[in-house]
Amino acid sequence: MRKLLYLTFSMALIAALTFYAMWAADRPAGHYLSDLRIKLAVDQGTPADRGNLLGIQPELFPTDYQSPERLHRKLAAYLQQAQDQGLLNEKTVVILPEHVGTWLMISGEKDELYQAATLAEAMNWLAASNPVQFARAWLTAKGSSRLDDAHLRMKSRDMAKDYQALFGGLAKEFHVTLVAGTIVLPEPNITDGRLKAGSGALYNSTVVFGRDGAPLGQPQRQMRPVFDQDDSGTREASRINVIDTPAGRLGVLIGNDSWYPDNYRKLDEQGAQLIAVPAFVVGHGVWDQPWKGYKGSSVPDSVSLKPGAVSVGQAWHQLTLTAQPPASKAQAGMSVFLRGQFWDKPSAGQSFLSSNGQQFADSEARGARLLNLWL
Repeated sequence: MRKLLYLTFSMALIAALTFYAMWAADRPAGHYLSDLRIKLAVDQGTPADRGNLLGIQPELFPTDYQSPERLHRKLAAYLQQAQDQGLLNEKTVVILPEHVGTWLMISGEKDELYQAATLAEAMNWLAASNPVQFARAWLTAKGSSRLDDAHLRMKSRDMAKDYQALFGGLAKEFHVTLVAGTIVLPEPNITDGRLKAGSGALYNSTVVFGRDGAPLGQPQRQMRPVFDQDDSGTREASRINVIDTPAGRLGVLIGNDSWYPDNYRKLDEQGAQLIAVPAFVVGHGVWDQPWKGYKGSSVPDSVSLKPGAVSVGQAWHQLTLTAQPPASKAQAGMSVFLRGQFWDKPSAGQSFLSSNGQQFADSEARGARLLNLWL
């Protein structure tokens, strides 16, 4: 009798494991009709031979990330519409928002993940359908939030490969210089022309791709990542890079890195003429809510803005110093935000550009937007 029970239990266990393995391996591709429309919301300056900054504020949802091909279709449609309006040329610098590449972590997943009600539920499905990758990531996870760390690093090699293929491919396809938004990877680096993920700490980073689709320089890492558990300030391995583009020398400040005057001084020292700020603000209506300050990071001595004195949107406009002499000697700059909703986490930022001490903003809260500045 005991042997019979043992045999029955073993067969049931094997059947359950086999079913789970088959379920985890199955990746059905559901049909999804995405909105490919985009509106030119801001168009400043006069066309000349000096090029332009073109910000793409996409409206994205989890289903846009079911495959890199699906995301390519949407972003390529935006670029095609910009091209049809005469906004692309050999000196165009296109800027995409913060974390547009990070969500590649959910690419190729099961329908249950995209249909989840909350981000937490979606991450549970991510781990459940990739048990081996999640286990490996959990063992190497760092910081106090090991679960979040594991989710971000578990597919990092595939994410790095997809990021370069997608955004480098778009730069080459439309013959533009592309600031490819950001992606969170462990110790990202460019080796032999390829973006690679390491095994150390996570960094929120961006790569600038040239008109031939190749990376220009090393990834720009965020100096003060908001997901980092260490509030000690700038990481030793991070530095600000300036890249030569057909439109001029370009510097990139990721997210709240654009709030620190010292970063603009470093860009000025390297002769930066243009500044791109990929950004992301999460939370329903947060843009109009009171600003809460620097989130634990040290407050620059030259900043007198107090928490609660202005809204989040007003703080972004006041603290971002692109093209505001003497704080920044750059000719122009643009802050581009990610819009859309990822489960229960809606976005709230509104993109804006700076030129000759003036700012021009998109006032619409919804929908995909183009912002153009002729140099």
